[in-house]
Amino acid sequence: MIDCVFMKLVVGLGNPGEKYKNTRHNVGFLVVERLAGESEWTLDKKLATLRTLKKTESTENNEILLIKPQDYMNKSGVAVKAVLKKHFGKWKGANLPFLWVIHDDLDIELGKYKIGKKGPREHNGLKSIYEQIGTKDFWHVRVGIARYSPGKICKKDKEKGVFTPLINRSQKTVTGTDYVLSSWRPEERDIIDKVIIKIVEELKDVLA
Repeated sequence: MIDCVFMKLVVGLGNPGEKYKNTRHNVGFLVVERLAGESEWTLDKKLATLRTLKKTESTENNEILLIKPQDYMNKSGVAVKAVLKKHFGKWKGANLPFLWVIHDDLDIELGKYKIGKKGPREHNGLKSIYEQIGTKDFWHVRVGIARYSPGKICKKDKEKGVFTPLINRSQKTVTGTDYVLSSWRPEERDIIDKVIIKIVEELKDVLA
C-alpha cells in the first residue's frame, strides 16, 4: 500500500471507443493523454478487472497515477473508487487533496479553464464519482467547451422543471447532451488544443 501523502491520482474523464474519441465530452482523456506524453509516460491496460488505463511515474518523494476510466462517463466513479481502495488505504473523508479530476465543462466558455475545488452544476461523470467516493472535495480541472446562450430553457425540459442550456451552433439549437457528444469542428479543435497545452504545463508544475 502506498501512503497517499506521497501519491497523486489524476483522472481524465471521457467515453471509451472510436465513436466518442473526437467528442467534446472526451476532453479529459485528451488532457491525460498529453500529460502522459509530456512526461514520457505511456498509458497501458493494467487493471483489466477495473476496465481502467493507468500508468505510474515514481520519483524519490512522489508517485503519480494517471487514469482513464474505461466504463462510460456515467460510471466513472466505479473505477475511481476501486483505484482509491487499492492504492490509498484510508482515503474516505471530506478532503482528498491528492485527487485531480479533469473534465469538460458547459459552464465555462470554450478557450478557458479553471482549477479549483468546485465543479459545474451538472456533469454525469462527476455525479458518479461523488456518489461512489462520498465527497466533492478534490481538485476539479474544468475545461470549458461552452458555446451557448445562458438562461434559455428547452421547452420539454421546462415542463419537467429541468434546466438544459441551449447551444447556438450553425443557427441550430441543441441540448447540452447532444452538444457534448458531438464532434469538434476544426476551428474549435484548434482552440482546445491550445488550452490543453496550457493545462498540461500548469499540471506538470503542481504535480511535481
